[in-house]
Amino acid sequence: MEAMIERCAGLDVHQETVVACVLFGPLDKKPKTSIETFSTTTTGLLALSDWLATLQVSDVVMESTGVYWKPIWNILEGSFHLVLANARHVKNVPGRKTDVKDAEWLAKLLRCGLIESNFVPPEDIRDLQDLTRYRKKLIHHRTSEQNRIHKILQDANIKLTSVLSDIFGVSGRRILEAILNGEKIETDGLRKMVDWRTKASITDIASAINGRIRRHHRDMLRFHWEHMGYLEQTIEELEKQIDQLLSPYRKEVELLDGIPGVNKAAAATFIAEMGIDMSVFKSAKHLASWAGVSPGNYESAGKKNE
Repeated sequence: MEAMIERCAGLDVHQETVVACVLFGPLDKKPKTSIETFSTTTTGLLALSDWLATLQVSDVVMESTGVYWKPIWNILEGSFHLVLANARHVKNVPGRKTDVKDAEWLAKLLRCGLIESNFVPPEDIRDLQDLTRYRKKLIHHRTSEQNRIHKILQDANIKLTSVLSDIFGVSGRRILEAILNGEKIETDGLRKMVDWRTKASITDIASAINGRIRRHHRDMLRFHWEHMGYLEQTIEELEKQIDQLLSPYRKEVELLDGIPGVNKAAAATFIAEMGIDMSVFKSAKHLASWAGVSPGNYESAGKKNE
């Protein structure tokens, strides 16, 4: 195989250690090899960075192994040209697997230009990605709590969902809080709770909330209600941090927001997952594949398998 990089390194990453193999020398000759093992503590990774710099390494490759590659990437980023390899694409020869051989194999592949790097967005985009993904998870948790509240209301024979399109709207929240507090809801008080835009009549709503609620129901409702409130507060704080990180990308957000069906929350997710530099993707097909909206292509002996 023709060599293309004079000084490169392959890193075999683990939770506690990282084995580094450096290949260096003229491209037309067999390269020299230097192998060291470092701790994955910050001190150890800084020592790794210094060692690579001493050997004048220009390119470094590592596998995308769980989350263990991330602290190493954070330390080396900016000092070397980093390549994140897909583990399936750089699998070593069976029966010859050791940490040293894995690192050496990665270095050999990189030296010959045979590794295609995975896309790793800049640091601020990675931070935005963490926030948007966590926001999505919390929204799912909030929906789960709302579904549990629906279930308890049905068990208590409170048919609030039959008269209100959204029991977590303004009117629904006021009524639910009164139920949680054990208040006796009379017609005059109910009229003050219900928003004027509500289509259902006060009589229908009063009939719907006349159930058989027990203390157990109130306790369970309170658990879910308080947790839902905590989730909503956390989501609100996440929204503020996401908005701050999007400050440099206002133009891109406005362009994405102009697409039918895309709001600001979706625009933030697009930027977090794909970045704003489309030159990192070879084509629109490559971008679609990265976004997970491209079907897989599996063909063998002329037959396609789904």
